[in-house]
Amino acid sequence: MPLKKFKSIISPLLALAALCSAAFLLPASQAFAQDFPSKAIKFIVPFPPGSGTDTSARYFGRKLTELTGQAVVVENRPGANGFIAVRALLAAPADGYTVFVGSNSTLAVNVALFKKLPYDPQTDLAPLTMMMRAPTLVVVPPNSPHKTLAELISAARAQPGKLNYAAGSAGYQLMAEALNDSARLDIRNVPFKGASEALTAVASGTVDMAFSDITAAYELVKGGKLRALAVASDRRTAVLPAVPYFGEAGLPGFTAYVWVGAMVAAKTPKAETDKLAALLSQIERMPETREFYERLGAEVMNGGADEMRKFQAAEIELWKRIAVKAKVEQE
Repeated sequence: MPLKKFKSIISPLLALAALCSAAFLLPASQAFAQDFPSKAIKFIVPFPPGSGTDTSARYFGRKLTELTGQAVVVENRPGANGFIAVRALLAAPADGYTVFVGSNSTLAVNVALFKKLPYDPQTDLAPLTMMMRAPTLVVVPPNSPHKTLAELISAARAQPGKLNYAAGSAGYQLMAEALNDSARLDIRNVPFKGASEALTAVASGTVDMAFSDITAAYELVKGGKLRALAVASDRRTAVLPAVPYFGEAGLPGFTAYVWVGAMVAAKTPKAETDKLAALLSQIERMPETREFYERLGAEVMNGGADEMRKFQAAEIELWKRIAVKAKVEQE
Protein backbone atom coordinates (compact mmCIF):
# COMPACT_ATOMS: atom_id res chain seq x y z
CA MET A 1 0.00 0.00 0.00
CA PRO A 2 1.42 3.44 -0.85
CA LEU A 3 2.66 5.34 2.21
CA LYS A 4 0.50 8.37 1.44
CA LYS A 5 -2.69 6.27 1.32
CA PHE A 6 -1.69 4.43 4.50
CA LYS A 7 -1.31 7.76 6.35
CA SER A 8 -4.71 8.96 5.13
CA ILE A 9 -6.31 5.87 6.66
CA ILE A 10 -4.37 5.64 9.91
CA SER A 11 -4.45 9.34 10.90
CA PRO A 12 -8.22 9.46 11.66
CA LEU A 13 -7.91 6.18 13.58
CA LEU A 14 -5.12 7.58 15.70
CA ALA A 15 -7.14 10.72 16.40
CA LEU A 16 -10.13 8.61 17.47
CA ALA A 17 -7.90 6.50 19.70
CA ALA A 18 -6.51 9.65 21.31
CA LEU A 19 -10.02 10.92 22.05
CA CYS A 20 -11.01 7.60 23.60
CA SER A 21 -7.86 7.58 25.72
CA ALA A 22 -8.59 11.12 26.92
CA ALA A 23 -12.10 10.08 27.95
CA PHE A 24 -10.70 7.21 29.99
CA LEU A 25 -8.25 9.60 31.65
CA LEU A 26 -11.04 11.94 32.86
CA PRO A 27 -11.53 11.96 36.63
CA ALA A 28 -14.35 9.61 37.61
CA SER A 29 -16.44 12.45 39.06
CA GLN A 30 -16.12 14.52 35.87
CA ALA A 31 -17.04 11.60 33.64
CA PHE A 32 -20.05 10.87 35.88
CA ALA A 33 -21.16 14.51 35.85
CA GLN A 34 -21.32 14.52 32.05
CA ASP A 35 -24.29 12.15 32.32
CA PHE A 36 -25.75 13.80 35.43
CA PRO A 37 -28.61 13.64 36.16
CA SER A 38 -29.48 10.20 34.82
CA LYS A 39 -32.22 9.27 37.30
CA ALA A 40 -34.89 10.85 39.50
CA ILE A 41 -33.91 13.64 41.89
CA LYS A 42 -35.42 14.10 45.34
CA PHE A 43 -36.18 17.54 46.82
CA ILE A 44 -36.49 17.38 50.62
CA VAL A 45 -38.62 20.16 52.14
CA PRO A 46 -38.69 20.76 55.92
CA PHE A 47 -42.31 21.98 55.92
CA PRO A 48 -45.73 20.57 54.96
CA PRO A 49 -47.33 21.27 51.57
CA GLY A 50 -48.71 24.79 51.24
CA SER A 51 -45.69 26.72 52.48
CA GLY A 52 -43.71 29.11 50.31
CA THR A 53 -40.77 26.71 50.52
CA ASP A 54 -42.90 23.83 49.27
CA THR A 55 -44.32 25.99 46.47
CA SER A 56 -40.80 26.88 45.33
CA ALA A 57 -39.62 23.26 45.49
CA ARG A 58 -42.52 22.09 43.32
CA TYR A 59 -42.08 24.88 40.77
CA PHE A 60 -38.32 24.36 40.42
CA GLY A 61 -38.90 20.61 40.37
CA ARG A 62 -41.22 20.89 37.36
CA LYS A 63 -38.79 23.12 35.52
CA LEU A 64 -35.85 20.86 36.31
CA THR A 65 -37.75 17.93 34.85
CA GLU A 66 -38.37 19.94 31.69
CA LEU A 67 -34.65 20.71 31.38
CA THR A 68 -33.27 17.25 32.15
CA GLY A 69 -36.07 14.79 31.38
CA GLN A 70 -35.62 13.32 34.86
CA ALA A 71 -38.42 13.17 37.44
CA VAL A 72 -38.15 15.33 40.56
CA VAL A 73 -39.90 13.99 43.66
CA VAL A 74 -40.76 16.47 46.44
CA GLU A 75 -40.63 14.86 49.87
CA ASN A 76 -42.09 16.86 52.77
CA ARG A 77 -40.37 16.09 56.10
CA PRO A 78 -41.83 18.62 58.57
CA GLY A 79 -41.24 18.91 62.29
CA ALA A 80 -38.50 19.47 64.86
CA ASN A 81 -37.59 22.90 63.46
CA GLY A 82 -36.35 21.34 60.23
CA PHE A 83 -34.01 18.90 61.97
CA ILE A 84 -35.87 15.87 60.57
CA ALA A 85 -35.48 17.07 56.99
CA VAL A 86 -31.81 17.99 57.36
CA ARG A 87 -31.05 14.59 58.91
CA ALA A 88 -32.78 12.93 55.95
CA LEU A 89 -30.57 14.87 53.55
CA LEU A 90 -27.36 14.05 55.41
CA ALA A 91 -28.31 10.36 55.67
CA ALA A 92 -28.81 10.06 51.89
CA PRO A 93 -25.92 9.34 49.49
CA ALA A 94 -24.03 12.55 48.74
CA ASP A 95 -24.30 12.09 44.98
CA GLY A 96 -26.35 15.12 43.91
CA TYR A 97 -29.63 13.24 43.68
CA THR A 98 -30.91 14.53 47.03
CA VAL A 99 -31.44 18.29 47.31
CA PHE A 100 -32.52 20.25 50.39
CA VAL A 101 -34.93 23.12 49.64
CA GLY A 102 -34.95 25.20 52.81
CA SER A 103 -35.81 28.65 54.06
CA ASN A 104 -34.27 31.30 56.26
CA SER A 105 -35.47 29.26 59.27
CA THR A 106 -33.44 26.10 58.64
CA LEU A 107 -30.56 27.78 56.83
CA ALA A 108 -30.01 30.80 59.11
CA VAL A 109 -32.44 31.52 61.95
CA ASN A 110 -31.99 28.20 63.77
CA VAL A 111 -28.40 29.22 64.52
CA ALA A 112 -29.74 32.16 66.54
CA LEU A 113 -32.37 30.16 68.44
CA PHE A 114 -30.60 26.97 69.45
CA LYS A 115 -27.54 26.54 71.65
CA LYS A 116 -26.61 23.36 69.82
CA LEU A 117 -27.86 22.31 66.41
CA PRO A 118 -27.66 18.74 65.10
CA TYR A 119 -26.21 20.23 61.91
CA ASP A 120 -24.16 23.23 60.82
CA PRO A 121 -25.93 25.01 57.93
CA GLN A 122 -22.63 26.45 56.70
CA THR A 123 -20.33 23.41 56.89
CA ASP A 124 -22.65 20.38 56.56
CA LEU A 125 -24.51 21.88 53.59
CA ALA A 126 -23.24 23.27 50.29
CA PRO A 127 -25.23 26.04 48.58
CA LEU A 128 -26.58 25.67 45.07
CA THR A 129 -28.60 28.83 44.52
CA MET A 130 -31.11 31.19 46.03
CA MET A 131 -34.67 30.87 44.77
CA MET A 132 -37.06 33.52 46.02
CA ARG A 133 -37.77 36.20 48.61
CA ALA A 134 -41.21 37.26 49.87
CA PRO A 135 -42.44 39.80 52.40
CA THR A 136 -44.46 38.58 55.35
CA LEU A 137 -47.94 39.56 56.46
CA VAL A 138 -49.40 39.90 59.93
CA VAL A 139 -52.66 37.97 59.73
CA VAL A 140 -55.51 37.51 62.19
CA PRO A 141 -58.77 35.48 62.13
CA PRO A 142 -61.45 36.91 59.83
CA ASN A 143 -63.70 37.67 62.84
CA SER A 144 -60.90 39.15 64.95
CA PRO A 145 -61.83 42.31 66.85
CA HIS A 146 -58.53 43.80 65.64
CA LYS A 147 -59.12 45.57 62.33
CA THR A 148 -55.70 47.26 62.13
CA LEU A 149 -52.17 46.63 63.35
CA ALA A 150 -52.52 49.60 65.69
CA GLU A 151 -55.59 47.99 67.30
CA LEU A 152 -53.74 44.70 67.73
CA ILE A 153 -50.79 46.46 69.36
CA SER A 154 -53.08 48.46 71.65
CA ALA A 155 -54.90 45.31 72.80
CA ALA A 156 -51.61 43.47 73.40
CA ARG A 157 -50.26 46.35 75.49
CA ALA A 158 -53.44 46.54 77.54
CA GLN A 159 -53.27 42.84 78.48
CA PRO A 160 -49.67 41.57 78.44
CA GLY A 161 -49.40 37.83 77.86
CA LYS A 162 -53.03 37.32 76.87
CA LEU A 163 -52.63 37.28 73.08
CA ASN A 164 -50.67 34.57 71.27
CA TYR A 165 -49.13 34.00 67.87
CA ALA A 166 -48.76 30.89 65.72
CA ALA A 167 -45.23 30.17 64.50
CA GLY A 168 -44.78 27.59 61.75
CA SER A 169 -40.99 27.81 61.92
CA ALA A 170 -38.12 29.38 63.80
CA GLY A 171 -38.11 32.25 61.32
CA TYR A 172 -41.69 33.23 62.04
CA GLN A 173 -41.07 32.94 65.78
CA LEU A 174 -38.18 35.37 65.61
CA MET A 175 -40.19 37.79 63.46
CA ALA A 176 -42.95 37.82 66.09
CA GLU A 177 -40.40 38.29 68.86
CA ALA A 178 -38.91 41.19 66.90
CA LEU A 179 -42.41 42.71 66.83
CA ASN A 180 -42.69 42.15 70.58
CA ASP A 181 -39.42 44.00 71.05
CA SER A 182 -40.15 46.83 68.62
CA ALA A 183 -43.66 47.55 69.92
CA ARG A 184 -42.98 46.62 73.59
CA LEU A 185 -45.47 43.73 73.60
CA ASP A 186 -45.83 40.34 75.29
CA ILE A 187 -47.54 38.12 72.72
CA ARG A 188 -46.88 34.43 73.44
CA ASN A 189 -45.58 31.78 71.04
CA VAL A 190 -47.62 28.72 69.98
CA PRO A 191 -45.41 26.50 67.78
CA PHE A 192 -46.62 24.52 64.75
CA LYS A 193 -44.92 22.18 62.27
CA GLY A 194 -45.26 24.54 59.32
CA ALA A 195 -46.86 27.63 57.85
CA SER A 196 -49.97 25.83 56.59
CA GLU A 197 -50.78 24.44 60.06
CA ALA A 198 -50.14 27.81 61.66
CA LEU A 199 -52.43 29.59 59.20
CA THR A 200 -55.16 26.99 59.70
CA ALA A 201 -55.00 27.71 63.43
CA VAL A 202 -55.31 31.45 62.83
CA ALA A 203 -58.20 31.01 60.38
CA SER A 204 -60.09 28.90 62.92
CA GLY A 205 -59.51 31.42 65.70
CA THR A 206 -57.41 29.00 67.75
CA VAL A 207 -54.65 31.61 67.94
CA ASP A 208 -54.79 35.39 67.68
CA MET A 209 -52.27 36.17 64.94
CA ALA A 210 -49.30 35.00 62.91
CA PHE A 211 -46.57 36.16 60.60
CA SER A 212 -46.78 34.43 57.24
CA ASP A 213 -45.00 34.86 53.97
CA ILE A 214 -47.33 36.25 51.37
CA THR A 215 -47.09 33.23 49.07
CA ALA A 216 -48.62 30.99 51.75
CA ALA A 217 -51.29 33.43 52.98
CA TYR A 218 -52.32 35.18 49.76
CA GLU A 219 -55.18 32.89 48.71
CA LEU A 220 -56.56 32.69 52.26
CA VAL A 221 -56.58 36.48 52.53
CA LYS A 222 -58.20 36.87 49.11
CA GLY A 223 -60.79 34.25 50.04
CA GLY A 224 -61.71 35.99 53.30
CA LYS A 225 -60.39 33.18 55.53
CA LEU A 226 -57.72 35.44 57.00
CA ARG A 227 -57.49 39.18 57.56
CA ALA A 228 -54.16 40.82 56.72
CA LEU A 229 -53.35 43.79 58.96
CA ALA A 230 -50.01 44.84 57.48
CA VAL A 231 -47.21 43.75 55.17
CA ALA A 232 -43.74 43.75 56.76
CA SER A 233 -42.09 45.57 53.89
CA ASP A 234 -41.06 49.08 52.94
CA ARG A 235 -43.95 49.41 50.51
CA ARG A 236 -47.33 47.93 49.68
CA THR A 237 -47.50 44.80 47.58
CA ALA A 238 -49.18 44.76 44.17
CA VAL A 239 -51.13 41.55 44.87
CA LEU A 240 -52.75 42.96 48.05
CA PRO A 241 -52.73 46.71 47.37
CA ALA A 242 -55.25 47.53 50.13
CA VAL A 243 -53.00 46.16 52.89
CA PRO A 244 -50.79 48.87 54.44
CA TYR A 245 -47.10 48.32 55.02
CA PHE A 246 -45.67 48.60 58.54
CA GLY A 247 -44.57 52.21 58.13
CA GLU A 248 -48.15 53.22 57.30
CA ALA A 249 -49.49 51.02 60.10
CA GLY A 250 -47.42 52.71 62.81
CA LEU A 251 -44.07 50.85 62.94
CA PRO A 252 -41.74 52.51 60.41
CA GLY A 253 -38.63 50.58 59.47
CA PHE A 254 -39.96 47.15 60.49
CA THR A 255 -39.44 44.62 57.71
CA ALA A 256 -39.51 40.81 57.71
CA TYR A 257 -38.91 38.64 54.67
CA VAL A 258 -38.67 34.92 54.11
CA TRP A 259 -36.30 33.47 51.53
CA VAL A 260 -35.84 30.06 50.00
CA GLY A 261 -32.69 28.41 48.69
CA ALA A 262 -31.40 25.01 47.58
CA MET A 263 -28.50 23.07 49.06
CA VAL A 264 -26.88 19.65 48.93
CA ALA A 265 -24.80 17.75 51.46
CA ALA A 266 -21.32 19.29 51.66
CA LYS A 267 -19.74 15.95 50.74
CA THR A 268 -21.39 16.00 47.29
CA PRO A 269 -18.73 16.01 44.52
CA LYS A 270 -18.05 19.45 43.06
CA ALA A 271 -18.89 18.38 39.50
CA GLU A 272 -22.44 17.36 40.43
CA THR A 273 -22.87 20.37 42.71
CA ASP A 274 -21.84 22.72 39.92
CA LYS A 275 -24.14 21.02 37.40
CA LEU A 276 -27.14 21.32 39.73
CA ALA A 277 -26.32 24.94 40.52
CA ALA A 278 -26.12 25.77 36.81
CA LEU A 279 -29.47 24.10 36.09
CA LEU A 280 -31.26 25.86 38.96
CA SER A 281 -29.72 29.21 38.02
CA GLN A 282 -30.99 28.67 34.47
CA ILE A 283 -34.51 28.24 35.87
CA GLU A 284 -34.14 31.45 37.90
CA ARG A 285 -33.40 33.43 34.75
CA MET A 286 -36.51 32.22 32.91
CA PRO A 287 -39.10 34.99 32.35
CA GLU A 288 -41.86 32.60 33.45
CA THR A 289 -40.13 32.15 36.81
CA ARG A 290 -40.22 35.89 37.46
CA GLU A 291 -43.88 35.97 36.41
CA PHE A 292 -44.71 32.98 38.62
CA TYR A 293 -43.38 34.68 41.74
CA GLU A 294 -44.81 38.09 40.88
CA ARG A 295 -48.30 36.54 40.80
CA LEU A 296 -47.69 35.42 44.40
CA GLY A 297 -46.32 38.75 45.60
CA ALA A 298 -42.75 37.43 45.78
CA GLU A 299 -39.59 37.94 43.75
CA VAL A 300 -36.86 35.78 42.27
CA MET A 301 -33.54 35.88 44.11
CA ASN A 302 -30.83 35.62 41.48
CA GLY A 303 -27.44 34.34 42.54
CA GLY A 304 -25.46 31.14 42.44
CA ALA A 305 -23.56 29.23 45.10
CA ASP A 306 -21.01 31.93 45.97
CA GLU A 307 -23.65 34.64 46.32
CA MET A 308 -25.82 32.35 48.44
CA ARG A 309 -22.91 31.48 50.75
CA LYS A 310 -22.26 35.19 51.42
CA PHE A 311 -25.97 35.97 51.80
CA GLN A 312 -26.48 33.08 54.22
CA ALA A 313 -23.58 34.22 56.41
CA ALA A 314 -24.99 37.75 56.55
CA GLU A 315 -28.47 36.43 57.42
CA ILE A 316 -27.11 34.30 60.27
CA GLU A 317 -25.44 37.35 61.79
CA LEU A 318 -28.58 39.45 61.27
CA TRP A 319 -30.85 37.01 63.10
CA LYS A 320 -28.32 36.56 65.88
CA ARG A 321 -28.44 40.31 66.48
CA ILE A 322 -32.25 40.33 66.39
CA ALA A 323 -32.43 37.41 68.84
CA VAL A 324 -30.12 39.21 71.28
CA LYS A 325 -31.99 42.50 70.92
CA ALA A 326 -35.35 40.81 71.44
CA LYS A 327 -33.91 38.92 74.44
CA VAL A 328 -34.92 35.54 73.00
CA GLU A 329 -33.52 32.78 75.17
CA GLN A 330 -31.82 30.02 73.20
CA GLU A 331 -33.29 26.53 73.47
